[in-house]
Amino acid sequence: MAVDAASAEPDARPRVATATRAPQGPTEAPEQSARRMRLLVLSLLALIVGIVTGIGAVVFRDLIGLVHNVFFLGQFSFVYDSSLFTPFNPWGAAIILVPVIGGIGVTWIVSNFAPEAKGHGVPEVMDAIYYQQGIIRPVVAVVKSIASALAIGTGAAVGREGPIIQIGSALGSTLGQILRMQAGQRITLVAAGAGAGIAATFNTPIGGVLFATELMLPEISVNTFLPVAVATGTATFVGRLFFGDQPAFNVPHNLIAIPNDVGSALTLLLLYGVLGALTGIAAAGFIRGLHWIEDGFDLVPGSYFRHILGMLLVGILMYVLWSKAGHYYIEGVGYSSIQAMLHNQIGVGPIGGGQIGGAGFLLLLFVCKLLATSISLGSGSSGGIFSPSLFMGAAFGAAFASLVQIVMPGVPISVPAFAMVGMGAMVGAGTGAAMTAVTMIFEMTLDYQIVLPMILAVALGLGIRRMLSNENIYTLKLVRRGHPIPKALHANMFLVRGAADIMERDVLVLDQATPFSRFLELSAEGGGLRHVVVTRDNQVIGGIRVNTDLRRTLGVAASEVSLGDLVQPRFTVVRETEVAFDVITTMWNQNASMAIVVSRDGGTERVVGVVTKEHVADTVARSVQIYPG
Repeated sequence: MAVDAASAEPDARPRVATATRAPQGPTEAPEQSARRMRLLVLSLLALIVGIVTGIGAVVFRDLIGLVHNVFFLGQFSFVYDSSLFTPFNPWGAAIILVPVIGGIGVTWIVSNFAPEAKGHGVPEVMDAIYYQQGIIRPVVAVVKSIASALAIGTGAAVGREGPIIQIGSALGSTLGQILRMQAGQRITLVAAGAGAGIAATFNTPIGGVLFATELMLPEISVNTFLPVAVATGTATFVGRLFFGDQPAFNVPHNLIAIPNDVGSALTLLLLYGVLGALTGIAAAGFIRGLHWIEDGFDLVPGSYFRHILGMLLVGILMYVLWSKAGHYYIEGVGYSSIQAMLHNQIGVGPIGGGQIGGAGFLLLLFVCKLLATSISLGSGSSGGIFSPSLFMGAAFGAAFASLVQIVMPGVPISVPAFAMVGMGAMVGAGTGAAMTAVTMIFEMTLDYQIVLPMILAVALGLGIRRMLSNENIYTLKLVRRGHPIPKALHANMFLVRGAADIMERDVLVLDQATPFSRFLELSAEGGGLRHVVVTRDNQVIGGIRVNTDLRRTLGVAASEVSLGDLVQPRFTVVRETEVAFDVITTMWNQNASMAIVVSRDGGTERVVGVVTKEHVADTVARSVQIYPG
């Protein structure tokens, strides 16, 4: 093509130059050899991930039930309803050793087969997404299933959602690795597996999609959202086939979160706001406490002894609660305790009694669960923090409501409503997934009245927690590992800008025989130009970015060196109407360090500017400054 110079001295520039593109780089990036799936194919693969993850959730819950019944009741049975309190055990005080036995088994399994299965799972999935191109070893799904089922079934105070998230993600990653798809699409399947896992576990399809969107997906578009939605919807359907379509928790039918009276409504909204703020403080304490306890256990020599010590403490705490209050309360996922709090059935039993005693007992349960979960995970257990967060939030919210009833007896307080709001605030503040928290609590209870106060409480809780702890419970672990995770998803606003908007316009077009000293003269006359497009026989052969180092290196030899001696042949040609995304893609695919921007003028094209990687970086920086962190 013919290219006319846009900016040069009349006696120095060529009238016409044909642009030729840079050769391919010497090596091809591994990602370029991977296949890119069509959206329909990727969605069908997500359907498979959803089916397998849904079945995995069923098998995982059955494993938990089997382990629980064998170790707590001495019965070989898969039937287990976690919403009901575990009946009296046949072991007496020896029940203290049940978590210890489970801890030994967990340590052996994790140490020998998949160390990444230790902990609550979600940070490992996020690490795989942002730092390992979505690659998770297939063995993690099997090891995580067995280790977490053993941990939860024997009383470790952890949740089952973290493991199933990691299991679903490992399935998505494995499928992506088998089919050798591009990293971005493999990451989409990883996120789809995560959303599918949490959707099947809690019967929350919308919450599963939002969980993957808020915490897992680095990029949100139709290409990523649709596969995630397909996987979560499919996993939810599979879960309902086995578990039924009832919500995760039953709430009182006459629950009135906010009455129609204006004065009472404003008072309650204020109280919900106070609860949200206090829960934000509690969430920050949980985040810091978990990692402090984990650091403390790291000082204990030996992984087996460390975990035995931790689970012995949990076993003692369980036994004390059972002997003094009639139930274990904190063991396992704790859904039975949450269900009792939602029906205002805790705090009127053997401990305390009455409003003051009830509030004190609820606060005691909050502290006990926080300690038990931190000790379980800190000493080396395998399980999630979502269910413990629900437990702590429910206990904290119910205790707050009970205290308000004492101080303000005339306010129409609903203890179950405050327990539900506390659940959402604790989850939202602790994980940083505010939309997920609001949506999931609604889906888990099917009570729409709770949405308004929960939005207020979650927002305040998250804001207070961010003031006290910049990282959430997932990302703090990764930051300590040296792997920071973005705290926001920025729309790539710079990608839609045209090449004419980001290019450098001050550029000279000169023949290769031109001495470098001549360019310096022209550059000085033009105000210090830094870029030159070099031609040979009126054809563009490359470009030069002139900086201080180059000037200093040539020195007095500038008059003896021609531009042809310095030209960089790695370039490409783009039109000024092309958007930045296409320019960057072209530069990457052709391994070009410079894009020469041309504009059509009649039948010829003329050079109007250049785009270098430096210009791209500057444009990205300006885009980010619109929403600084």
